[in-house]
Amino acid sequence: MNNNRPVNLDLTTIKFPITAIVSILHRVSGVFIFAGVAVLLWMLDSSLSSEEGFAAVQDALASPVCKFIIWAVLAGLAYHLVAGVRHLIMDCGVGESFEGGRLGAKLVLVFAVILIVLAGVWVW
Repeated sequence: MNNNRPVNLDLTTIKFPITAIVSILHRVSGVFIFAGVAVLLWMLDSSLSSEEGFAAVQDALASPVCKFIIWAVLAGLAYHLVAGVRHLIMDCGVGESFEGGRLGAKLVLVFAVILIVLAGVWVW
């Protein structure tokens, strides 16, 4: 039996590489989009049910809380899109090296931040 296994796996003390952070955030953003789509579908259903429902959704969309929720879903979608494009590019054989993976992860963060800021400007 090999006794060289790690003794402490406290995730707060482990320093993750940027590629791991980007990968974890990609998965989290996918789950967040899944939950956000449920809220958006509920709002769509309410707005299509009657004129009163449409007016209620329209009033709700003017509130800062609802704008934040819309922005958060768009931010998750933007990040997930950029990270997904990175995976597609890597599937084509580009950026599969260690340095290429790190550069791709940094580019994902840069482009995602730009798109998230643009989504915030568009919502507000």
